Amino acid sequence: MAANDSAETNGGTGGPAAGRRKAARYIVPVAVAGVAAATIGLVPALASTGDPDLPEITAQQLIEKIAASDTQQLSGTVKISTDLGIPSLGGLAGTFARGGGSGASDKGDSTADPQTKLTELASGTHTLRVAADGPDKQRVSILENAAEYSLIHNGGQVWAYDSGTNQVYHASEAGDSSSKRSPAPEGVPTTPKALAEQVLKAAGPTTSVTVDGTAQVAGRDAYKLLIKPKQSGSTIGSVTVAVDAKNGVPLKFTLLPSSGGKAVVDAGFTQVDFAKPAASSFTFTPPKGAEVTEADDAKAQHKADGADGLGMFPGAEGLGGGEQGAKDTKVIGEGWNAIAEISTPGAAALPSKESGDVPAEAQQFLDSLGDKVSGKFGSGTVFKTRLVNALMTDNGKVYVGAVTPDTLVKAANDAA
Repeated sequence: MAANDSAETNGGTGGPAAGRRKAARYIVPVAVAGVAAATIGLVPALASTGDPDLPEITAQQLIEKIAASDTQQLSGTVKISTDLGIPSLGGLAGTFARGGGSGASDKGDSTADPQTKLTELASGTHTLRVAADGPDKQRVSILENAAEYSLIHNGGQVWAYDSGTNQVYHASEAGDSSSKRSPAPEGVPTTPKALAEQVLKAAGPTTSVTVDGTAQVAGRDAYKLLIKPKQSGSTIGSVTVAVDAKNGVPLKFTLLPSSGGKAVVDAGFTQVDFAKPAASSFTFTPPKGAEVTEADDAKAQHKADGADGLGMFPGAEGLGGGEQGAKDTKVIGEGWNAIAEISTPGAAALPSKESGDVPAEAQQFLDSLGDKVSGKFGSGTVFKTRLVNALMTDNGKVYVGAVTPDTLVKAANDAA
């Protein structure tokens, strides 16, 4: 059985503040789901069937084992269950991603667009098939009741196909085809290792890291790495990563909330094979009659429509982007309690359906998440999930982080 040795990480992987700054662009309630989806990623998980007797290992050694893993070929089946405490996103994800558009038939919109489709992983249970052959070839397929969605990266080409609507999304990479671009949108991990590394980036003096025994996942022996915030005020209670004892590949990821109850995210392999996948796994030809949307055309249309996920919110279009986004954003606190404070351009207040700024469907979703609050900062609305919360004040400030609503209100009061 593995030793329960602890280790303090030194924050050398980037630190929590850097991660929070990157996430700061998600400053409105619709993006809370996006942050959660990025946290979830497309990574694997599943049931343990025993506790194998393995050589003892320290937490530091196990972290080093993950970092040193050079496994680049695998295929398998993944099950992801997510309970963020929000209504099922379903087709609503497309509404948010399109800035309130009413369907995929609008010019530039496609149900195969990864920015739209992958947001649906932020709720419910999904079964995926995954395959990877080095940095140039990856495939992720989401299996649905009567359809399948596939995202394929092969060299300089990225294809996505929604069999339910017979729609295709295509992007070409300029320059060197050996770039390590992932087929998923930026910030969405597509391998177990990527998900574990994302969590470990938040580790530092505010984090407890221990080895919490062993498990068997998808028929393979694994160590369990337990990561817990030392601070109070975080919505994250603990993260457990089951790490393949032989090759260091994370096999299972479970995130429990500090509020108790079932896991917010439980994701892992039900079956995995580390042999080289068939080359045909990464080839794709648009089916006859399929509607093909080119990425450049879609981006141009989205920009014209203001459909960047924030376009439905007046004055929010440029938040978190480029130099202006950096200037309008600062980080309060540290570690797991880090909060991004964003100033909206022109101190724009929270939009509402009464002003005609928010589509009715989106407003219904926002109302289901929000609670009115007040304090030294004035008044505002806290939009809640079990993982990421956001406070939007009526004077145009936004506070967002994986912290409790009370922690957000205190940060706003302290900044007033």
